[in-house]
Formats: sequence, structure tokens, C-alpha cells
Amino acid sequence: MKLALVALLALLVTPSAWCDDALDTRLKSLENELRCLVCQNQTLAESNAPLAEDLRKEVRDLATGGKSDDEIRTYLVARYGDFVLYKPPVKSTTYVLWFGPFVLLAGGAVAWWMLIRRRSRATGDAATLTESSTTAVARARVLLDE
Repeated sequence: MKLALVALLALLVTPSAWCDDALDTRLKSLENELRCLVCQNQTLAESNAPLAEDLRKEVRDLATGGKSDDEIRTYLVARYGDFVLYKPPVKSTTYVLWFGPFVLLAGGAVAWWMLIRRRSRATGDAATLTESSTTAVARARVLLDE
């Protein structure tokens, strides 16, 4: 009798545990796709900020309310903008996020190249100036010796 009761209790507890594990896995995956609005370099899952905790709770409430992952993402983007997504979509409003670092890198490379080029010209001009001044000094000595 006790064994049957334990078996029945195990059957009743196990499916809900599976559902909780599936929900936790789903929420963890979703939280890794969302950005913490306070700690901008962390996902929602990694952040310990109070706002991140509130957002995690809101995501859990939406998921337990029957919303799909896409519906949750759409809701959060409508409320907080594309910035809430850890990998925002490429569109005209997010070009700066996607291409800004590459533009800055290219600008830095051009500035470095121009600086090196200017320095090499200055070094070449200094060498020419040194040669002409040496020649001028030699001519002046010749003139003074005469």
C-alpha cells in the first residue's frame, strides 16, 4: 500500500517537475537573447541588477501566461526598443550599432596611415635639409678660406 502511494505521488510530482524544467530551459534561452537595460554588456540572464530581476520576472509571467518566445520578444521590443535584444536586427535604425565600430576602425586606420606618411615626408625633408646645409657650410668655408 505504501509503495503504491509513493508510486502515485511520484507520478503526480514528476510531470510538473518536467514542465518546470522545460519552462526554466526556455526562459534561460530567452534571457540569453535579451540585454540588460542597465548593464549594457550583459544578457538578462547574467545581470544581477534590480531592473534585470524585474524583467526576468516579467518574462516568466508572460511565458507562464501562454505567450510564445516571439510574442515575448515583440512585447519587450515594443516597450523598450530594439536595444533590449542582445543581437538587434539590421535595419536603418540600428546601422550605427552594427556598422559604427567598423567605421571607427577604418577611420583610425586612415588617420594612422596619414600620420605615418606625414612623418616619413618630414624625415625625408629633414635629410634633404641636412644635406643642403652641409653643402652650404662647405661652400661658406671655401669662401672664407679664399
